[in-house]
Amino acid sequence: MIADGTVLRLHELLSEEYEARHEEQAGARFHLLHNVTDQTIDRFSVTDEKRHDSTQFETGSWLDGRLAILDLAYFKYRRFALIDENNGYFVSRLKRSSNPVVTGEFREWRGRAIPLEGKKIFDVVDDLCRKYIDVEVEVEFDRREYAGTQSRDRKRFRVVGVRNEDADDYHLYITNLSREEFLPEDLATIYRCRWEVELLFRELKTQYRLDEFNTTKKHIVEILLYAALLSLIVSRELLSLVIEHADDDLVFPPERWAATFRSHAQLILHQLSGYLGYSPPPLLERLIDDAQKIHRQRPVLQEQLATAIKPTAEA
Repeated sequence: MIADGTVLRLHELLSEEYEARHEEQAGARFHLLHNVTDQTIDRFSVTDEKRHDSTQFETGSWLDGRLAILDLAYFKYRRFALIDENNGYFVSRLKRSSNPVVTGEFREWRGRAIPLEGKKIFDVVDDLCRKYIDVEVEVEFDRREYAGTQSRDRKRFRVVGVRNEDADDYHLYITNLSREEFLPEDLATIYRCRWEVELLFRELKTQYRLDEFNTTKKHIVEILLYAALLSLIVSRELLSLVIEHADDDLVFPPERWAATFRSHAQLILHQLSGYLGYSPPPLLERLIDDAQKIHRQRPVLQEQLATAIKPTAEA
């Protein structure tokens, strides 16, 4: 499960309903929880642009057995503790300002290795040259206020570092995944899956027009948003059917599939309507109704021209 958000730019006349970060603008923030395993959206919300993504991530029993991949916008020790207490799992980048204390190392290093126990991780990380860091840390945080009092608590998590040779530093992650099942390089690979949500946002905006809100009406914005999400859901369901019937060695990149789905949407709807037993639309009647002049008192150019030349022609 990947939590993230993106900004939707709206017409400036919607600034009261969707307050933006800058004056004379309107913007909504679209928050979602992307289920990478099922390739769909598990839940979402829409707020004004000023609302922080972190406020839309609610912990609870739904986390049982699920892995949440979080960026620094969601970094909070209390949140990590609640995920762990709901039998869920998390992987997050480690915020530099947190600087937790190392309480133990999961691997012994030979020779003149720098001992880490008892030190704050960011105080020593720049002096290390090992390929991986794998330690236990203790963090301290405030529990939610209850009956007018707020208690302080502590919890231990695992911090893993994977050295980035190109940048000559470490990518540091904090997690509650066990060392017995997940090696440091596994955690780095898992966290790279966060890129999936960026691809999802791009698909929604480029293929399903999530960012095209040329309207001043809030309910139209909501309709267009739901239309984009429903299109995504239908597209992913059809993709799963295609994969099921296609040869095993074929690969369908999601964005290429989305473009294919969009280009064939009318044909898909036609086939679907026939399968569900809907009668075809009365095409000729629809064309007549939609194309005829609505305002009978407002002549079109051809009528004006005909009226002007008629007396001359008669003479």
